[in-house]
Amino acid sequence: MKRTLLIVLLFFIASAGGQTLTGRLVDEDTGQPLQGVHIKILNAALEQYSDVDGKFLFQQDLPEGSFVIMCSKNGFFDRYFPVRISSEAIDLEVISLKPNLPELQQQTASISLADHELDEEDASYSNVAGLLQASKDVFLNAAAFDFSSTFFRPRGYDSELSKVLINGVEMNKFFNGRPLWSNWGGLNDVQRNQVFSQGSAASEVSFGGPAGTTNIIMRASQYAHGGKFSYAMANRSYTGRAMASYHSGLLPSGWAYSVSGAKRFAEESFVEGSTYNANSFFVSVGKRFNEAHDLNLTAFYTPNLRGKNSPNTQEVYELRGEQYNSYWGYQDGKIRNSRQKEVAEPVMMLNHSWKISERLSLDNNLAYQFGTTGNSRIDYGGSRSLVDSNSAEIFIGGGSNPDPAYYQKLPSYFLRFENNPDYQSAYLAEQEFRENGQINWDAIYLANQTAASTGGNAIYALYEDRTDDRQVSASTNFRYIMGQHLVLTGGAQSRFLESENFASVLDLFGANYFLDVDAFSEGAAAQNNLKTPNKMVSENDIFKYHYDLRVKNAGGFLQAEGKGKKFDTYLSAEVSGSSYQRFGRFQNGNFPENSLGESRLLNFGNYGVKLGVTYKYTGRHLFSVNAAHQTKPPTLRNSFANARQNNEVVKQLRNEKLFTADAGYIFRSSFLTGRITTFYGLFEDATEISFYYADGLAGGGRDATTAFVQEILSGIEKRHAGVEFGVEVPITSTLKIKSAGSSGKYIYGSSPDLYLTSDNFPENREFGSALLKGYRLSGGPQQAMQIGLEYRDPSYWWIATTANHFSRAFVDIAPLTRTRNFYTDHDGLPLLEYDEKIANKLLQQEEFEDYVLVNMVGGKSWRLKNRFVGFFGSLNNILNTSYKTGGYEQSRNVNYALLKADAEREKPLFGSKYWFGAGTTYYAHVYYRF
Repeated sequence: MKRTLLIVLLFFIASAGGQTLTGRLVDEDTGQPLQGVHIKILNAALEQYSDVDGKFLFQQDLPEGSFVIMCSKNGFFDRYFPVRISSEAIDLEVISLKPNLPELQQQTASISLADHELDEEDASYSNVAGLLQASKDVFLNAAAFDFSSTFFRPRGYDSELSKVLINGVEMNKFFNGRPLWSNWGGLNDVQRNQVFSQGSAASEVSFGGPAGTTNIIMRASQYAHGGKFSYAMANRSYTGRAMASYHSGLLPSGWAYSVSGAKRFAEESFVEGSTYNANSFFVSVGKRFNEAHDLNLTAFYTPNLRGKNSPNTQEVYELRGEQYNSYWGYQDGKIRNSRQKEVAEPVMMLNHSWKISERLSLDNNLAYQFGTTGNSRIDYGGSRSLVDSNSAEIFIGGGSNPDPAYYQKLPSYFLRFENNPDYQSAYLAEQEFRENGQINWDAIYLANQTAASTGGNAIYALYEDRTDDRQVSASTNFRYIMGQHLVLTGGAQSRFLESENFASVLDLFGANYFLDVDAFSEGAAAQNNLKTPNKMVSENDIFKYHYDLRVKNAGGFLQAEGKGKKFDTYLSAEVSGSSYQRFGRFQNGNFPENSLGESRLLNFGNYGVKLGVTYKYTGRHLFSVNAAHQTKPPTLRNSFANARQNNEVVKQLRNEKLFTADAGYIFRSSFLTGRITTFYGLFEDATEISFYYADGLAGGGRDATTAFVQEILSGIEKRHAGVEFGVEVPITSTLKIKSAGSSGKYIYGSSPDLYLTSDNFPENREFGSALLKGYRLSGGPQQAMQIGLEYRDPSYWWIATTANHFSRAFVDIAPLTRTRNFYTDHDGLPLLEYDEKIANKLLQQEEFEDYVLVNMVGGKSWRLKNRFVGFFGSLNNILNTSYKTGGYEQSRNVNYALLKADAEREKPLFGSKYWFGAGTTYYAHVYYRF
């Protein structure tokens, strides 16, 4: 009480030295100074961050009158102070911030979403920008910690619509537009300093994207002095994690350093055979030369290797359960996964901050990222070259598909003929699958050794699809305070990428060589590289395909933010340009004229504009409106029809158009805090490419009805509309009830054009419009609701529980079955047996069942003088609810007759494939902070 009275009294005490406002921020528990606290004079365009001693100083053109000062730092409760600014100096002396224990512990533990789920290249669910800031907002907190395990995406937006930066350098990949979170995974302790802008709200480092902008600040001078060690046990993506970090703080010499390291591991996680091995290293060294110049060097390296898990049909799940994974088997008594993802991409950054004057500051950033990403799989098409009686070269050989869940190994395959089911074989297949339904590594070795003993080549080979990237990024950002109510920010950036892509042999399973040809083609067309025909490759050799992708990108943005007593506004604009080019290193036999050397250069010019207004009716009632329109280039992945084989560019390739808007109401009081926001997003002219094996193709040409194809959709329109809310109500000083939720409708808004390319037919096959309009988009539930209780005891322990209801999740549809190919025969004429009513039923989109997940989290900390020991634990899906997180229709049967015949079987051969959520999982975490 005395401290509070003293601070209030100091608001009105003048001291010599002119019009200034100063203070010092400390941790209420330890008394240690707090660096990096955001001090903001509300209703004025004035804000600062506390220095290494916790101090701040405002002295430029302070407005006179009554204002409110907000002090905010991640991991601490916000504090607000009324102050009357006059022509005299004001010293607020010591301001203490109370640690937000649950927030600190949840950040330490990280989110419930597993690392491998963040990086699934085919999932696109990883819209998780700002997760470590989520607890500042009730809805975002729910989305990050409770909704994320279901692959819920706020507003239904893909992560390529967000921007993630580290030290002002953009980290989104050119290939698919998404950030690759495993590039900095395991570095939780040095990622807490984040600036998050939700949706299209203003950001000082980037124009941003519709799904938000996050800038993770990892500079040595921004960490308070101290260290920490923690250990965690879990049963989800990893079973153990050890983590340590130490920060020097800013030393009297002006130097600062920070180091961190972590190890995450699992011989087998929640899903069978999904191994995990990840290491994380971080170092940052900074030098503050004077008040104007600060230089920092940051480097981090997080090599990680994990075994993937398979999507499976309903038949497979019924036989083996939801934890079944077909990608692995035992070898010499140890788990070996055939599909592993390995990421090893070091990042180095040099950052310079220049405070030119009290009004103007400039940040310059330079980064270099390099390394490899690999995804392994088994090739079972090994062959040998022979000359037939007509002196023509032919290729013979190949093995059976080693996937134990391959459709020809399941009981349904032997029951596929209604008039002649083979029950005996079906029974034997079921018994074999139940008892031995994993990859038989011994059989693979035996097949290769047998082939080698008769003078043949390897039949099986383990290889990886490899990408070696080298990227240079440079950016500069400025901030200029024009006056009491106006701030200008902006910046420019450029990035250059050289991406080498190839397949590399990892293991020949006891054989010496593998013949590098496409055994499904004939003659010269079978050669993967006409420059080295019939090449015999061994381990570590490049084969199948080899090409480079080159990208140049540059742009800039300018933003004005106005702060007033009743209105806060911003206006931002950006321009950018990008160029893509493919350079083929192999001359593919199917495309001899269009595979070697440079493709044509693709150029894209883009722009964007956004604005927002917040109306402060009172300090408790705020209304906000945000709107943005921008264009962006297609991703690198969706620009070339089949980059592995040729230089062909996607037809009608154009910039995507994005329009988003939201309107919200925020209420803040001592008895209730809440927000409700309506949103709308329109995304036009998108392009998507899919690869699959199809039966039932219409049209003429070689192997007309069956082919491995590239499906190109262009002119895609997607619409997102809905509402999200979050509210907290304190029942007592220690107990509060909270609720959050989102209800949306995310659909295809158009019927895009579809065509196929393949090495099985020389000309592209045009199928006109794919009738997707009105179908729901896949990607997690479109409705999520939460109710929860949280208790915080004054003696530093807390516990919270939530019940979460999810609905309106849909399977991803197969576009080709919604084209004229579905009702025409291979000769292009309509199918005689086509029935429109039956067809509509076959093409009805599957909606997953609703489900409820109950979660519980809690923690406790103990203070030992100036040190802390703490515990955090969580239980997810306590009721062990079974639920599907996603799935897709298989595109194997692409015409009416084949799909109808398969659907009428008791067990379809090519039913939809699904991913299931984890059952009951736990996470337990202890830490020591000093």
